[in-house]
Amino acid sequence: MTSTAFITHRDCHLHDMGSYHPEAPGRLAAIGDQLIAQGIDPYLVHHEAPLATFEQLGRVHPAAHLQNLKRKSPEHGIVHLDPDTAMCPHTWQAALRAAGAGIEAVDMVMRGEVENAFCSVRPPGHHAERETAMGFCFFNNVAVAVAHALAVHGLERVAVVDFDVHHGNGTEDIFRGDPRVLMTSIFQHPFFPYSGTEKPAENMLNVPLPAGADSEQFRAVVSELWLPRLREFRPQMVFFSAGFDAHQEDEMGNMRLTEKDFAWVTSEVRRVARETAGGRIVSMLEGGYSLSSLARSVTAHLRALADL
Repeated sequence: MTSTAFITHRDCHLHDMGSYHPEAPGRLAAIGDQLIAQGIDPYLVHHEAPLATFEQLGRVHPAAHLQNLKRKSPEHGIVHLDPDTAMCPHTWQAALRAAGAGIEAVDMVMRGEVENAFCSVRPPGHHAERETAMGFCFFNNVAVAVAHALAVHGLERVAVVDFDVHHGNGTEDIFRGDPRVLMTSIFQHPFFPYSGTEKPAENMLNVPLPAGADSEQFRAVVSELWLPRLREFRPQMVFFSAGFDAHQEDEMGNMRLTEKDFAWVTSEVRRVARETAGGRIVSMLEGGYSLSSLARSVTAHLRALADL
């Protein structure tokens, strides 16, 4: 059995963008409940997420962006940054924890305390561009973690594997053209944020899929495109932008994946990580808004990570 860290924090439950917003606190509660119900929880190494520092965030976000977000953090009520993305009095702290979880995960994996780690955090991050909060995201959590691995641990090649139903425009914005980072992604297209198809950089392997894309199409992309490119790149650490809204039960998108597909892609990518990176993987929660399918999918993802 592999040692797998599960990193979260109660502050991440307090971020609230309104009673009808799909990116809701109940997402994390559903995950936690399912892990207990399936008997997986005791096998995970539980850690609390620290607060990310301005220095850590500043590797991918300019100081002006960070200061602007902090200024907009309300003392009462909800402040909208755009129609989809809003801050309550607890958002700033939750966002710092979400980014800090990735830092903690990288450190634990690089110290050899665990082979891999999953960060059950919110707000998510992969839509946050270098200077723009958007798409429910404030800081780009996976990018902060990647930058930490490169800057602090001296890694030279890392890969980001993004299977969210939406394109990770923020991650692409931050690492476009960076030869140290390979990003492989699938996403429904055309669909929010309507990006990822216009002349992607050499280090971006973006594969748009049509609405209704199913398991067979997804697995073909992974087997025929992702895995060969990952093996050629030989990453020293692999990061998942683990969005589960491509599940057939999730009304946020129109794809037809199941939890079995998420378990399969996790196992396939993990095989590459063991070949090239000593098994080092950090997975960050992104989307997934149907509570039942989200919880089942995360559980399947964790089973594959932890050999359960």
